[in-house]
Amino acid sequence: MTDPVHRFWLCFVPLFAALNPISVVPLFAGLVDGLSLERRRRIVVQSLATASAVSLAFLIGGQALFRMLGVTVADFMVAGGLLLFLISLRDLTQGETHHRARSDDALGAVPIGVPLIVGPATLTTLLLLNDQHGTGVTIAALLVNLVLVGFILHFAAGIQRWLGKAGTRALAKVSALLLAAIAVKIARRGLEQLIAAPRA
Repeated sequence: MTDPVHRFWLCFVPLFAALNPISVVPLFAGLVDGLSLERRRRIVVQSLATASAVSLAFLIGGQALFRMLGVTVADFMVAGGLLLFLISLRDLTQGETHHRARSDDALGAVPIGVPLIVGPATLTTLLLLNDQHGTGVTIAALLVNLVLVGFILHFAAGIQRWLGKAGTRALAKVSALLLAAIAVKIARRGLEQLIAAPRA
């Protein structure tokens, strides 16, 4: 049995790649441009609260949804791996997309909390990791990642200046490439389970 620390890192790395916080930095900086420091802090808190609530709800209810639909974990691993690969491929091949919110009131919830921080890649990764490593360690890795995301967003302007536009884009692409490799691994394991499963 893998020790808890090792399982934590096995959850932390794929989640970090799925969240890809570096890619959120230029988008976040553009959305909050011109707002006061206090307002930016409130938006960060709002975005983290929204991201946490959506992630935990999906993590807790996902298994029940599987049972209701008659979907096996192996089925989801193949579909989830393919979805993650397509998302990472899009991130690798497309340029930056800038979003402008209509109102500052819900800016932290939408679009920053969902889908910029927690999108399809993160939700899919959560369910797959939960099945492989357990709920406790998956939630722990998620919360640590979200705290790290909050830290990065709090200093987004400084990070963007320090890395520069090219550096920010390069790190985001590296995270997307890592996510693509993880997606292939997940899909491969799902196929292996489907092939090894006894025929009904």
